[in-house]
Amino acid sequence: MPVSSAYRPTPRLPALGGEFYDPVAAADFPQTILRFRNDRAAATVGLETLTDAEWIAHFGRFQPLPDNLPQPLALRYHGHQFRVYNPDLGDGRGFLFAQLREAASEDAANGRLLDLATKGSGQTPWSRGGDGRLTLKGGVREVLATAMLEALGVPTSRSFSLVETGEALTRGDEPSPTRSAVLTRLSHSHIRFGSFQRHAFNEQPALITALIEHVIESYYPQLHNAAQPAVALLGAVAEKAATLTARWMTAGFVHGVLNTDNMNITGESFDYGPYRFLPRNDPNFVAAYFDQSGLYSFGRQPEAVFWNLRQLAGTFTLVAEADPLVEVLNGYSALYRDALRTAMLDRLGLKSAGDDADVALVNAAFKALAEGGEGLRWEPFFFDWFGGTASEARALAGPRQALYAGEAFAEFRARLADFQAERPERLAHPYFAAPDPEELLYDQIEALWAPITEADDWSAFEAKLAAIERARVGWGVAASA
Repeated sequence: MPVSSAYRPTPRLPALGGEFYDPVAAADFPQTILRFRNDRAAATVGLETLTDAEWIAHFGRFQPLPDNLPQPLALRYHGHQFRVYNPDLGDGRGFLFAQLREAASEDAANGRLLDLATKGSGQTPWSRGGDGRLTLKGGVREVLATAMLEALGVPTSRSFSLVETGEALTRGDEPSPTRSAVLTRLSHSHIRFGSFQRHAFNEQPALITALIEHVIESYYPQLHNAAQPAVALLGAVAEKAATLTARWMTAGFVHGVLNTDNMNITGESFDYGPYRFLPRNDPNFVAAYFDQSGLYSFGRQPEAVFWNLRQLAGTFTLVAEADPLVEVLNGYSALYRDALRTAMLDRLGLKSAGDDADVALVNAAFKALAEGGEGLRWEPFFFDWFGGTASEARALAGPRQALYAGEAFAEFRARLADFQAERPERLAHPYFAAPDPEELLYDQIEALWAPITEADDWSAFEAKLAAIERARVGWGVAASA
């Protein structure tokens, strides 16, 4: 197989032992039609040289990659689902397929450890009667979500491959029968908060200790000599979670299902089901039709993440004193405030002007978004004002000029005078010459899906991905963590 010299297989999870996973096999699909391959992501792990036939063999038939996992592993975990504990979880329609090092990384001399894992690859011991499959529409939606989130600077898994599998699936929440697919994602880790919860539920502190040691060695080597490993790890995970949440909030993104089994220990967003991007500012906006109480609404996401961190901390009390863990949790609000300030400055393309000025700008930006009302969509606000005063003439000559000239934006515009653009050369990118930014609203996704289901026409989907890529280059934000 012509892998490049950047391919560095590093299958570390098997050393943890059989309490953490189950060896499984992929489903034997009737068809394997390649619909998407992420060559930019593949180049980061030395797999961009695969031919399409080789790609399908590995990511449609799941033949093992060289010197990697000889058999896929379905991970074991528990979790709170809408705050109800469920001990019957685990990888029910996916598995860990391979682990490998990133070709270049600032996080460690040897590159980050990354996972290739699946969604829709067939039944496992944790399928709970489900068919273990993924709808093609669900795969398309996840490819779009990860592309958009990466463009906006949100730490996210990357959709690596989407292969249509030729089965007719029945689903209660979309027209059936519907087409099937298997998705492969590239992510920093698939160890979840719920991975620790499983061993706490079973009263197995030795396994919690082993998992903490594995996570530190694999993902947080800077904590190797920590006097209190569990406390140090909770602090690191809390910081990553604060960054992720702040990035969701400035991207106007609603994950929809913030259960403890959907949060991982490296602070990446992943597993996109009923997600939505905000059309307009609305703290009560929900992504999932079944979220009747608004538990995971846009405005409650910071609270939901903190609640999940408390559950993780609770598992650590089996191996560490409670007081220092509580101290870490008490510091979360400050972590989130700092992360939100940084995220807002990044979204607006501005340099910090000091803590007080930064906080005032964050408050003014959210106030302006709230007072903009029906006339202001979320994403155009950041597009129009990217670069601050360097974009003022552009914003005041654009399609939302009347709104920006009004009283609702007076404070925000006044605050911008304290800030300088960060890398102002980005404004010369052709992306900012357009009247409107790229968005990924619900109706747009439905419009992209219609020609696929009606005529197997993928041109609009491919054009949208190309447009999102132009936006990513235009924004020029840092790569996802």
